[in-house]
Amino acid sequence: MPFNNSVIKSHFQEHFSIYMFVSVIFTIGVVFGSVLVSALTLDMNQDIARHLGNFFAKMDQGLGIDPVRSFWTIFGLNVKWLLLIWLLGMSVVGLPVVLVLNFLKGALVGFTVSFMITEYAWEGVLFSLTAVLPQNLILIPIMLVSSASAVIFSLYLVRNRFLKQNGSIYHPFSRYCLLTLLLVALVAGISLFEAYGSPELMRAVTPVLANLLGLP
Repeated sequence: MPFNNSVIKSHFQEHFSIYMFVSVIFTIGVVFGSVLVSALTLDMNQDIARHLGNFFAKMDQGLGIDPVRSFWTIFGLNVKWLLLIWLLGMSVVGLPVVLVLNFLKGALVGFTVSFMITEYAWEGVLFSLTAVLPQNLILIPIMLVSSASAVIFSLYLVRNRFLKQNGSIYHPFSRYCLLTLLLVALVAGISLFEAYGSPELMRAVTPVLANLLGLP
C-alpha cells in the first residue's frame, strides 16, 4: 500500500517542520485578511454589504443556485488551485509562489469571516458557521497538505539537482502525484457538500438573518 498508517506517521514526523511552516504562513494570511477589513473604505464596505444583503434576500425567497452548476464551478476552482500548486512544486522557482498562494488562501478566509463578524456581529458568526466553516474544516487541511507536499518535493529537487545527492526521482514523484490525486478526490467530495449541503444550511439561517437585518 502506498499510504498506510505507518507510512503516513513516518512522513509527518519527518516533515513536521514543513507542515508547521506552511500552517504558520496560512495563519499569518488569516490574520492579514482579518486586519485588511479595517482598511476598507466606507464605499467598499457598503458595496460588499449590499451584495451580501442581496444574497441573503435571494436565499430567503428560495432563489437558490443550480447545485449541478455550482458543483462544477466549486470543484473546478478548487482543482485548479490544487493543480497549480502541484505544478509549482515540480519546479524550484515555484517554491516561493506556493507559499504566496498559501498566504493568499489564508487571507481570503480571514477577510471573509472577519468582514461577516464586523458587519453583522453575532449574525455574521452564525452565517460563518453555516456557510464558511463546514467545508473549510476539510478544505483548509487539504490545501495545507497540498502546499506542504509541493514544498517537500521542490526541496527534494533542489537536493537532487543542485546538491547532487544520489537518489531516484521516480518514487518521490509518483508519491507526489498519487497524493495529489487523493486530494482531488477529497476535493470532489467537499465540493459536493458545498454545492448540495451548504445551501441547505444557509437556507435554514437566512430567514433569521434577513429578519434581523431588516431585509425585505
